[in-house]
Amino acid sequence: MTEYINMVETALIDEHPLKLILKGWVEEGVGVVAVVYATTDSNKARNRFEELTSAANEDNYYMVYSVPFDTDLTQIGHYPSIAISKEDFE
Repeated sequence: MTEYINMVETALIDEHPLKLILKGWVEEGVGVVAVVYATTDSNKARNRFEELTSAANEDNYYMVYSVPFDTDLTQIGHYPSIAISKEDFE
């Protein structure tokens, strides 16, 4: 859990201007990942992330990413994504 919190905090303070919050969940046997919030304001991202995670049920996964503009996100080290494992489908 500490690593997860560190990853979120790193994204919130990172120099890249765009902050994305992604939500992942399993729906009718399908893994779904969606961008649910985008901002260039780190404080707004932090507040919205806290709201989402405090109200979320344990079947939802959230992550914050800090991304540069005008960049092919598949070319950066860990582009915005959420891992959904086989166990999540059971």
